Parts: sequence; C-alpha cells; structure tokens
Amino acid sequence: MQEDFHYYATYCAAFLAGYSHEESLCISYSAQFVDLCSASLLAKLRAPKSAATTQLSMEMADARTDLPGLQNITRIWASFHFLPYDLNAEKKGVSRRYRRKYRLICHPNGSLVEDTVRLAKGGSLQSVGLAMHVLADTWAHSNFAGTPSLVINNTDSHFYELMPDGTERAVRFRHNPIGPDDLENGIYTNSIYQMGENSIMNLGHGRAGHLPDYSFLRYKYLPAWDGYREIIKDNPSDYLHAFCQMIEAMKYLRGERDSFVRERYDWAAIQGLEDEIREILNRRQNNACADWKALGEKLSGQEIEDFSVETYQQEYLEAAGKDKDATFLGKFFLAALAQKSMVTNKIYKSGSLLAGYSVDFWEKGFRGIKDFRKLVDQVRDSRK
Repeated sequence: MQEDFHYYATYCAAFLAGYSHEESLCISYSAQFVDLCSASLLAKLRAPKSAATTQLSMEMADARTDLPGLQNITRIWASFHFLPYDLNAEKKGVSRRYRRKYRLICHPNGSLVEDTVRLAKGGSLQSVGLAMHVLADTWAHSNFAGTPSLVINNTDSHFYELMPDGTERAVRFRHNPIGPDDLENGIYTNSIYQMGENSIMNLGHGRAGHLPDYSFLRYKYLPAWDGYREIIKDNPSDYLHAFCQMIEAMKYLRGERDSFVRERYDWAAIQGLEDEIREILNRRQNNACADWKALGEKLSGQEIEDFSVETYQQEYLEAAGKDKDATFLGKFFLAALAQKSMVTNKIYKSGSLLAGYSVDFWEKGFRGIKDFRKLVDQVRDSRK
C-alpha cells in the first residue's frame, strides 16, 4: 500500500471509528511513518536503531545477506509489512528449510493480526496507527513473504491484468526503479530476476512490482510457493475489506467493542459512503491521495495537513533523556519495538531462526539487544 491508503484512508477509517480529528491525524501519521522509519533516519535522530520499521532502497542495496543480515531483514519486513498468516502451517513433501519460509507467507486474518491489534490495546495512538499499517498490509501484500526467497516470492511470466471491460491484458515488466509505472499501457517496474535464493530482489512482492499497492488492480499470476498455480488477486475488494476491518479494529481499541474478532468488518460504518469509497478504490491512478483526502475532509469538516517526515523530528531531538520516550516519535519507537519483539518471538517459538533469537525476559532475564530494554523498563514501571 502507499501513502494514499496508509495516511489518508487510515484517517477516514479512524474518524469513522469514533476518533477525533486530532486523534485521527496522529493515527494516520503513525500508519504512514511505518514506511519511512529507517535505520538511516533513526541514526540521524540518535534513536534506537532496532525501532526501524522499513529499509530504504539505498539501504537495501547495501544490505548484508549473511545470516545476521537476513535475520534483520526478516524482523523488519515480516513484523510490519508481510505479517505471517500461519506459523504452524504444514506442506507435505518439502524440506524443513522450505517449510519455515512457507510459514512466513502473508495473508489477512491470521492469528498474528489479532496479536497485533491486541498489543495496541491501551497503548498510544502511535501504536494504533502502527497496528493499522500492519493490518492493512496483510490484505495488499497477501501471498508474499517478508523474507528474501526465490522459491516463495518468485512469479512466472504468466501475469495478466483483468480489465474493467472483462478482457485480459498481459502485464509487461521493466526494471526502471525511477520511472513511474505506465498504467495506460500496462507497463510496470519489478525487481530483476536473480537465481540466488536469498537475493534482495526476491524479498516480498518485488517480483510483482507495485501491483499489490494499487487499489484498482485486478490480476492473475503464478506464485512460486503454490507450484506456479494461478491465483486471482482482487485489490478493490481486498482494500475495501481492509478499510472496514480497520474501522472494526479501531472501535475495539477505543473501547467500543469488547473484543477484536477476525473476519469481522464494520460494513455499517460506511453506509452512505460505500459507492464513493468503491469509486476511489477502482479509479485508475498512480495514487489516490487527493481523493481520500477530500473524503476525509468531508467527513470531519477539518483540513488534513499533508504528511511530512520532518514534522516531529525537532521535538524528539530537543527532548532530554527519558523525556524522548514521551514525544510523538518516542511513542512510535516504543510501539515499533513492541511489535517487532512480539513477531520475532512468535517466529522463534515456531522453531525458526529466520528472524533471529528471542528470549522471554520474564522467564530468563534480559538477554537481548539493548534497544529493547526500553520495553522491559516500561512494563516494569507499569507494574509498580
């Protein structure tokens, strides 16, 4: 997904869930910030580098693909963008190594979605926004895994866009990372085919380009993990489900719902708006920021300021010591550390080291990366 959904559509969902204009801005900013909180930015802010929720293109170009490097990549991408659906999934006739990667494939409505939403319960608005990014991406990034893998994430040349008039059009891929996708002619940028199993080019939906990130697209293709059998992806439907599931989740986080239940969507919240939302989702355009912004401003009657990665940086830099944790970005970093710790621990407990080691502090004492000590201190303080 892109800024149009993570920022503006998330604002709309938050407002429909009952949050105020100011609260909705905080939530939507945090949801979009997940795509920008890189190690480079954290170094600039002198913030804990383990709070990274993404890796920029320039960082990926230099990323190590030895075991520690691959574990770091998986911790980031599986925790925030390709949440695993079933860490106990079985597949007959495959090696244990393959099965462990297979278990990282992302789909909506897995148990980790529940864990992600419940982790944000009672937390900051930043944790709500972060959780909404993760939830939404389970719909857009379905069928791909947040770890480099040719045998899981590769696609075949059998790739067709399903056009609104009922016809099919072959998707043509190119490798121009700085050129915009040509929507009119069906020419899209994807990652270069690399035979290496752990090549960065085989991370997530790189081999499918930005097709999963466009709400209007319907397409069919052959994923490697399913034996190159055809899958149809209906983004407009998936994005609408994601939107209504976010409303449902945020009503739970606000206390309006007693529980968060998978496969429950608040269709009632969009009564009178469904046609307009479907029109936005189906409109063929590189991004839908203007459309979602207009809808959000109509809902709240307030201006939605444009997203800027610089907005809260000075506040964080000027705060002293532990006061940093109380700033906007400080709260986001704590939420990011908590989410990454939770997902890493779940992957580790499934018997896989793809995301590295994880130790339960309350069972064995603190033995982890010092950045995560913040979480331990936070929990300890809350228990006093």
